[in-house]
Amino acid sequence: MHLASRLRLSQPPPPLLQLLRFHCAFPPSPPPSKSKLFVAGLSWSVDEKSLKDAFSSFGEVAEVRIMYDKNTGRARGFGFVHFSTEHEAKCAKDAMDGKVLLGRPLRISFALEKVRGGPLVVPRVSMVNESSD
Repeated sequence: MHLASRLRLSQPPPPLLQLLRFHCAFPPSPPPSKSKLFVAGLSWSVDEKSLKDAFSSFGEVAEVRIMYDKNTGRARGFGFVHFSTEHEAKCAKDAMDGKVLLGRPLRISFALEKVRGGPLVVPRVSMVNESSD
């Protein structure tokens, strides 16, 4: 039986050269958040209060979040500092990038919004002149 009949396609399958074709759909990269900083290089002993204290001299810190390991409960070495304004975040980034906090140099960049999943790759397979079993 012909594949088009079995799949109930309204058109015959494409030519042999198109047996396997990938359709890639890359989601657009989210713009960086201009008021949220990604802070890497944190000491395991850092807590939200000490991180907020370190950044509060640059403006109003709306939120501080340190990421912890689910199994051990220990800090994973990075976190986020969210400021009220973009200007405050830029000032903090410029001043604190490379500075030492609790014995470790910080690496700071503007945070990217979380994207669920990744690039979508969908294989499209079509068989030409398939005979019945």
